[in-house]
Amino acid sequence: MELPLEWAFGAGRQAITFVSRVSEDWYVEHYASYYTAAKAWGPTPGQDALQPADLARAAGLLYATSETDTGIDGCFECHSTGPLAFGADREIQPHETGVHCEACHGPGMMHAGRPSRQNISNPARLDANALNQFCGKCHRMPAPAGKITDWNYPWNVRHQPVYLNQSQCFRKSGGKLTCLTCHDPHELEKKPISFYNSRCTECHAKTARVCQANCVDCHMPLVSPQANLQFTNHWIGVYGAGAKLKPVR
Repeated sequence: MELPLEWAFGAGRQAITFVSRVSEDWYVEHYASYYTAAKAWGPTPGQDALQPADLARAAGLLYATSETDTGIDGCFECHSTGPLAFGADREIQPHETGVHCEACHGPGMMHAGRPSRQNISNPARLDANALNQFCGKCHRMPAPAGKITDWNYPWNVRHQPVYLNQSQCFRKSGGKLTCLTCHDPHELEKKPISFYNSRCTECHAKTARVCQANCVDCHMPLVSPQANLQFTNHWIGVYGAGAKLKPVR
């Protein structure tokens, strides 16, 4: 079997996953991903439990070119900038590869010609709930009323807005706590842990004087749903001994 690696998905901080076109109707997410920390190849996130019965299925998971919720076009939309186009043979054609300014700020032609706050979209103007929905377009929106989230499934931890929405810190902050409280979307590198602790102490100064540990390690534990991958649990809370998925309060 010969199957070229056509598209690379991921910033490379944790892993890079590869996707290739199979036909007009199907794309394959390759079974092998490259893991940066380990400097090695391993099963693509979510595929480690697969037991393929033949060579074709060992290549990876097939995804429909375009389908509501499960189409590979949704992956391209979140990992590129601008509207997707489809060729005559239904080949996906991203407007611009990678996530750039217009992915969050919208079309920027008018702003580039006459810079003004009035002719560009700025997510920072959104309130906390609206921003959670906005970031959730790619990082997963909080579940609508009536839909149940499996809090015992470790893979769900990678959906940061879903978990932040559960936090008492978020719900009781009066809109003060948002994604932008800790994350600058214009910076790719993580800040030092002291920065995140300082965000916590803005509301928890008294507690911080008593607690000598770093806030995030205890109240936003790292979850590893698969070897070589770690996600910070954004359900900020008090966790029991050994518990990392759901706080006791």
